[in-house]
Amino acid sequence: MLEYLPPLNEHNLPYPDTIHPIVVHFVIAMVVFAVVCDVIACLTKNIRLHEVSWWNLFFATLSIFIAVLFGQLEAGLAEPYNAAVSTLNLHTLLGWSLSGILAAITAWRYILRARDPQKVPLAFMGASVLLMGLVFFQVYLGDKLVWVYGLHTVPVIEATRQGVLQ
Repeated sequence: MLEYLPPLNEHNLPYPDTIHPIVVHFVIAMVVFAVVCDVIACLTKNIRLHEVSWWNLFFATLSIFIAVLFGQLEAGLAEPYNAAVSTLNLHTLLGWSLSGILAAITAWRYILRARDPQKVPLAFMGASVLLMGLVFFQVYLGDKLVWVYGLHTVPVIEATRQGVLQ
């Protein structure tokens, strides 16, 4: 059955480069922009920004599931060495958790929007800021996996294949 899979390249991937970071940066930007739009809308009473925030949350929620799926695939192909395993496991757990948290916050936002599209309660704003904090921590973990542990970089893949890293 393994003969039907495409061969892995120098990044240990069946395609030219990692897709997870591309999709996940889209999610990060939309979540941050949604929170910023809501804060500005509350401060300036510009209710149109609440609508902008809603649509950013909606598309971020759709996109995070794509990001998590590619992240899971690429994490499985990364063959992490011992030093990177705990960070990768935490990043994976938080990624799956964030997909659920973001979906719940988006559903909450949908209900709020249906009731009164012109205002957002303080409790929702607090939850959004907490969500943004979790997203920033997730970014930190992802950066650490790439810039400290070098997952899917050619030198680390070569060292792992040669048995230098375990």
